[in-house]
Amino acid sequence: MTARRPEIAVLDYGIGNLASAQRALIHLGAPARLVTDPAEVRAPAGVVLPGVGAFGRCARALEASGLGILARRAIDDGVPFLGICVGLQLLYQGSEEAPGVAGLGVLAGTVGRLPAGVKCPQIQWNRLHRRGEGPARLLAGLPEDPWMYFVHSYAPPLGPETVATCDYGGPVAAAVERGSVFGTQFHPEKSGAMGLAVLANFVQATGVER
Repeated sequence: MTARRPEIAVLDYGIGNLASAQRALIHLGAPARLVTDPAEVRAPAGVVLPGVGAFGRCARALEASGLGILARRAIDDGVPFLGICVGLQLLYQGSEEAPGVAGLGVLAGTVGRLPAGVKCPQIQWNRLHRRGEGPARLLAGLPEDPWMYFVHSYAPPLGPETVATCDYGGPVAAAVERGSVFGTQFHPEKSGAMGLAVLANFVQATGVER
């Protein structure tokens, strides 16, 4: 019996069109599948947590689906993990958007609303600005200040894990890395060639064959 090829699990917890991230990974030649039941996944090569809409609704749906347990286990085990948009926000302890609703608590801090005086949500292409010392694995091989597509009203706080920002009424966290945990506030699956390059860098971190 042939062993199953290691796969990237894209967590499908019933929020919006989560299949777009899976399709982008498959386009890159990566083995990726939507997962609705934690029992379906034994040892994923990587895990992707997409998210659209409101923090509270996403957090509750993730826990109700049982996939929150899978997410925490993967992170604890050092499995490469990518949070996208609200999926990134869920890595933090909570959000001003949903007081009292806990995130995964992997990263310290509370997600906050975008700066006063800017239009919310930010729905536009915006440039990334690299931040911090050392190379960011998600941005390896990308040109300086690449354009990415954003749709959001809230963003994580700036911290040591922030590797890129965008300018929207001031610096706004746009990408994070800490160990095997990665996150993007922008949508790489909707950001053309530059977004696909970000996803390709994540795929490389998982070690799966393309």
